[in-house]
Amino acid sequence: MEDQKKILCVGLVCLDIINVVDKYPEEDTDSRCLSQRWQRGGNASNSCTVLSLLGAPCAFMGSLAAGPVADFILEDFQKFSIDVSLVSEYAECISPASVVISNISTGSRTILHMNRDLPDVTVENFSKISLGQFKWIHWEARNAGEQLKMIQQVEMFNSKLPEHQRITISVEIEKTREPLYELFPHGDVVFVSKDVARHLGFNSPEAALNGLYNRVKKGAVLICAWAEKGADAVGPDGLLLHSDAFPPETLVDTLGAGDTFNAGVLYTLSN
Repeated sequence: MEDQKKILCVGLVCLDIINVVDKYPEEDTDSRCLSQRWQRGGNASNSCTVLSLLGAPCAFMGSLAAGPVADFILEDFQKFSIDVSLVSEYAECISPASVVISNISTGSRTILHMNRDLPDVTVENFSKISLGQFKWIHWEARNAGEQLKMIQQVEMFNSKLPEHQRITISVEIEKTREPLYELFPHGDVVFVSKDVARHLGFNSPEAALNGLYNRVKKGAVLICAWAEKGADAVGPDGLLLHSDAFPPETLVDTLGAGDTFNAGVLYTLSN
């Protein structure tokens, strides 16, 4: 029964319009791209895709603006057998979208994101769900004040259960926005991005973990991935662990690399 419990990812789903080019366009020029495609994107949404491909039962919780883009996104979730029963659809809103320039010569991706008026998931939405179906809940830090209240509901739920039946809580702090940092002390597992680490004055994953571990709660694991330098982690024993990056022979595309990394960690630790 425990094996069938799901991993829930709470956060963004958006439409990615991906333009593949062989060189980055100069400003104020007209050039052709090699190809263009629509793809379901968003951190939490991408992590669900990878969890599903790894064979983990998973669910996504987020918001969609009703319309053809939402239909495309929901159909794609379905292809990967991702539970979308917790998605809230809003009429009269505009779907978040990203225009991505993916350069095959360098593997770089440049993203222009638009998210005008679609509300994020609220604690009111969250309080309606049955927590017993999940073994792990992962939050992509967004509307931190609301997310904090959701996490507190899980902590309350956990307090009535023996340790082996409790839901593990993880948070990803990717954006350099001060209000998001209040989530540091609330994850059993906390992912901090290279961007946030640099923004806070750290120039390596080791320095970031040493400098930020005092922000997480007692017993938590703090993880920092640093692109081609690999990733580092530290847990309650204070031992710093490092994994090198394993670059493929040909770098095709780095879009969603961090979301893929996070999902791999969630999958491994949840088993």
